[in-house]
Amino acid sequence: MFLSFACPSRPVSRWLTLVLLVGATALAQAADVARDYIVAVVDSVPITNHDVRLKAAVLQQEAQRAGKPLTELPLKPALERLISEKAMLELAREMGISVDAAAIDQAELTLASQQNMSLQALHAKANAEGSSPERLRRELRDQITIQRLAERNVPGRIQITDADIEAEVQARLQASGNLNPDVELAHILIAVPDSASPEQVATLRQRAEQTLERLQQGADFASLALQMSSGAERERGGLMGLKPLDRYPTLFVDAVRPLGVGQFAPLVRSGAGFHILKVVQRRASAVATVTETHVRHILLRPGGQLSLVQARARLAEYRRDLEAGRANFAALAREHSQDGSAAQGGDLGWISPGVFVPEFEEVMNTLQPGQLSDPLVSRFGVHLIEVLGRRESPIGERDLREMVRNQLRARKYPEVFEAWSQEVRGRAYVEYRDPPQ
Repeated sequence: MFLSFACPSRPVSRWLTLVLLVGATALAQAADVARDYIVAVVDSVPITNHDVRLKAAVLQQEAQRAGKPLTELPLKPALERLISEKAMLELAREMGISVDAAAIDQAELTLASQQNMSLQALHAKANAEGSSPERLRRELRDQITIQRLAERNVPGRIQITDADIEAEVQARLQASGNLNPDVELAHILIAVPDSASPEQVATLRQRAEQTLERLQQGADFASLALQMSSGAERERGGLMGLKPLDRYPTLFVDAVRPLGVGQFAPLVRSGAGFHILKVVQRRASAVATVTETHVRHILLRPGGQLSLVQARARLAEYRRDLEAGRANFAALAREHSQDGSAAQGGDLGWISPGVFVPEFEEVMNTLQPGQLSDPLVSRFGVHLIEVLGRRESPIGERDLREMVRNQLRARKYPEVFEAWSQEVRGRAYVEYRDPPQ
């Protein structure tokens, strides 16, 4: 649930001379003394040397987890990231975005859960790293604020065209070797007699173009097919039946291959006349499969006399009872779970990727069938999850295209976010400060 900003990963041994205009030795000596100083100001918000060093330590840990260990603290990237963050936080303040204590409590517990430690251990870790629980909560508040700001500003900047989707779908078709999906077309034929004059052909073309335009504007296909078509399938509303694509005439195949469900082909001319074609459905089950998960959960919603800490403790107790064989999951869910799945013993059914919130799915995807999670904090409350099974299920082309659209958006998000954050930074006033002598 927390944002991760892109930053350079190479060593930055000359950062002092470039930004703070002092030598590396001077910084090292300054770090040894118990004092702090301002290294930059963003609008009216100061950034201190201590801020930079704490952020650099975080970046160093990120690099280590990514398999790119750094021999020096990445001080310059840390400063630049802080500047971007302060600029975004100032914009969030101007837009009236705020974060309440409950959201920070939830984020703090989620972070502790992600690191497999208690809240007390998380606080002790913060103290050991030169921070504090209070500072940790401020950082979580800032992360949530930036996330909410980005949710308002970034998605609308991501442009995914039909051509982008089609190219990705075709690449998957090519990779799977399935270039012959089952397709159902709806067809209207405006027949052209063999003896038609050029004037008659032009009139019939105009009639076909007008009919296609009416359909594109939402007219009922079946009604117009019955009224206008000379095709054999007119009594069936123009439907030609579901069949492999290569069983259609080559002219039809070439016209509809790049189309998605619900789209119309450009007018097709053959010896019989003018053809209006609409893709009604595609069934390309071999194009892709999706991993579905059968999952159930128990949800507790903190509030009133039940705190987040108490909810986690209660679910941890349920987990111990389940693992010891002293309790039954479905019975616990029916008695205690606070969502609509309680009546089904917490059973959420077979679920495709992207249905649940990310913090739930991330944990769910790490579990093996039959395995219980630790209590998980999400934006809806605290969950105890059990995965019952997994299976690979084929998906039709409509679902494939939607999945591709979502994946392309996710793929483009970091790039668009980075560009947007740089725009925000560019509008901020940034002043670098020399360290005290």
